[in-house]
Amino acid sequence: MRTRMLTGRLSLVALSTTVLLASGCSLVSSESDHEKADDKTVTLVTHESFAIPDELVKAFEKDTGYDLRISKLEDAGALTNELVLTKDEPVGDVVFGVDNTFATRAVDEGVFASYAPTLPEGAAAHELDGDDDHALTPIDTGNVCVNVDDAWFRAKGIPAPTTLDDLTKPAYKDLFVIPGASTSSPGLAFLLATIARYGDGWPSYWTELVDNGAKVVKGWSDAYFTDFTFSGGDRPIVVSYDSSPAFTLTKAGDRTTTSALLDGCFEQVEYAGVLHGDTTNTAGAHAVIDWLLSPEVQAALPESMYVFPVDASVELPADWAKFAKRPATTEQVAPAEITEKRKAWLEQWTEIVSR
Repeated sequence: MRTRMLTGRLSLVALSTTVLLASGCSLVSSESDHEKADDKTVTLVTHESFAIPDELVKAFEKDTGYDLRISKLEDAGALTNELVLTKDEPVGDVVFGVDNTFATRAVDEGVFASYAPTLPEGAAAHELDGDDDHALTPIDTGNVCVNVDDAWFRAKGIPAPTTLDDLTKPAYKDLFVIPGASTSSPGLAFLLATIARYGDGWPSYWTELVDNGAKVVKGWSDAYFTDFTFSGGDRPIVVSYDSSPAFTLTKAGDRTTTSALLDGCFEQVEYAGVLHGDTTNTAGAHAVIDWLLSPEVQAALPESMYVFPVDASVELPADWAKFAKRPATTEQVAPAEITEKRKAWLEQWTEIVSR
């Protein structure tokens, strides 16, 4: 399995909006500040896990004549906060990596300029609800789902859980590890899935999880690579992604040793947008978004950043087509509701898991 498995989709440190606004700190180093040298330089601001093959970057530069500069922050939360803090003096021309758990905040703050590119097949289904001004363009998607180590459960002779309700049962006491909702975007996505599923009863569900020995850690990397049994830990249930089983194959490569629990998944979508500002290279930003939607980049996303392309016509890698099973339905929380209630939800969640 690759060391960078899934990290393009999994934001490891979702910083608190209130803390960042209070501190007023910039997360972009002086070395990566936006310096618009000329109209042939375009700066892409993104998260730390952005990874597109070098040959595709070089092809973009050759085909368009632009020099592409890539400025990386930490994750979707940090990225969004930086964009809001610097909206009057944008740190780049175009952004990639704002996801649907944070998108409305940046849109409401007027961070983006309108751009409506021609979308590939199926991409319109992933557009941000209520984005009538075409501030954001969907680029990739993936579902946060509970994953189970099927090999561990078979060895122990214990039936694996199949629903979110199962995770509170005594049979699974001390077996579940969860990335924190306040420090991890997949952790936040899992919290949102439980809010969508249980409504006002979600605090009771989380209380039952904690009472059943669920372990909460800082980020997805800690949960998956330290505590999950597949990686040598002692917990065979973890919050991860629907694509994860495509990377946990047997040595023969004929089957996967884990599976995604397709009950209670939450879809994440990553977007690109043109940054609004007098110094923005708008034409260059349009070219970058068109490039991210191109068949070549869309086809590279699964193996480069471990996400599903929004272009439904792209043929997935063989292992993905066979082992990355996707849920028929997902839990839904309206982006506007996330924006309105995120802070209160996280405060209540923190009280539950910290008691």
